[in-house]
Amino acid sequence: MTSSYPQPPNASPEASRCRPRPLVPLKPLPPLPESLPTLPSPPRKSLLDASYALTTHLVPAAFPRSTPEVPLPPLPQWTPDKDRWRAAVRQTAATLLEARQRHWKGETEEGSRKLLWVCLNRYVRRALGTPRRARKGVTLFVAHANGFPKEIWEPALLKLVEAHEASGATYDIDEIWAWEAVNHGDACIVNAANLCGIYDWRDNTRDILHFLLHYLPASASPSVLPTHLPRLSNSIAQSRIQHGFNDRMIVGVGHSFGGCTTAYAALIHPQLFSSLILIDPIIFPYEGEGTLDPRLGVPDSINRNTNVVGAIQRRDRWTSREEALRLFGATPFFAAWDPEVLKIYVECGLYDAPDGSVRLKMPGIQEAVVFSEMLAKYEVWELLPSLDERIELRWVIPRQLIPRIFNIRMRMIWRRPANSTNIIIENSGHLVAQETPMALAQDICSFLQRKYGSPQARL
Repeated sequence: MTSSYPQPPNASPEASRCRPRPLVPLKPLPPLPESLPTLPSPPRKSLLDASYALTTHLVPAAFPRSTPEVPLPPLPQWTPDKDRWRAAVRQTAATLLEARQRHWKGETEEGSRKLLWVCLNRYVRRALGTPRRARKGVTLFVAHANGFPKEIWEPALLKLVEAHEASGATYDIDEIWAWEAVNHGDACIVNAANLCGIYDWRDNTRDILHFLLHYLPASASPSVLPTHLPRLSNSIAQSRIQHGFNDRMIVGVGHSFGGCTTAYAALIHPQLFSSLILIDPIIFPYEGEGTLDPRLGVPDSINRNTNVVGAIQRRDRWTSREEALRLFGATPFFAAWDPEVLKIYVECGLYDAPDGSVRLKMPGIQEAVVFSEMLAKYEVWELLPSLDERIELRWVIPRQLIPRIFNIRMRMIWRRPANSTNIIIENSGHLVAQETPMALAQDICSFLQRKYGSPQARL
């Protein structure tokens, strides 16, 4: 498989500019409550229902957290006075970012010990009467961008299944796990009372590892699983760390925030992953003065993040899903999306509130909290060259980025040149999974067929 952007000849290694922080070690979970949380959304048929059965599950998040119990800043109160409104939004953003800076400088307490939950959709291949091929099947682990629910993947996954069938591909996708971070979608509703005003992307990495080591079932059998997945033994977790999985191959598929944190997980425990498909991941070089070491303080300039302000002032409620769909479609941001993706976002990214309105499952302030994290992207950039060369990398990069960002992406995709290819999606911006799910699915299908579709595929 060729690359859209070939490796530059005689490219010299980039000097170290960032000192990554170690991940907070996992500790034993506190006793689980007698009354376990329930799923906030009713069962539904997925877009993949003809081929894959959908169930939704909850697992405990990594414990303790990397960040302290910092309260959310006061939300701005709406006023038709535009100047007052903008000032109120800026004040909320400043308070949020000041808390972040205090944490970076080590001025806050230890990490929160409140128990949080991760929500996942499991899509397991139905028994369709066809014999199972005599080799390991593929398990896709898909991780979303900031601000989107786990179901945002379904249109692309449906097109992947259709591309598989249309092309006569010979690989098997036995199972797909669609990840939902603790402050997104249904997980955000479950955790609402315990979410903080500060979030570390490394905790999404820790949560991913916690799930893969301690909760991912040993078999991709189509048998029904309980809502609350049972915890596996420590001996199984240690075996997975050292030897990976005996019965499956994990392909990590991460977009944006999900791409950065999934790549980080593979850097920490590479045996868990067979390959990575990283879709415009938020991975950046630190280009400030000197070497970035959070333990010695973080430059104030890093806090300049317009996405934080934009998320805080997001509208979060509508009279109905019909109104939400109509108004979303009238904005340039959502108008660029594939219509099926927008429909699934309105269906699964909103919930019916007690007052009769529909609201975002993930309010804008939590999206802003995630945007306020700005160190993990530098740390993953720094660590990328050390990623185990056994893990094949497929980079999916959109063409429609501003030139400075596109040039950074062209440097990023060759940070770990061995066993790596890339494709540039010409007619997409950053939200590849939302804007061009068909092109994304076709590339994933081609990659999986080349790597896993022949008897000679590496196991």
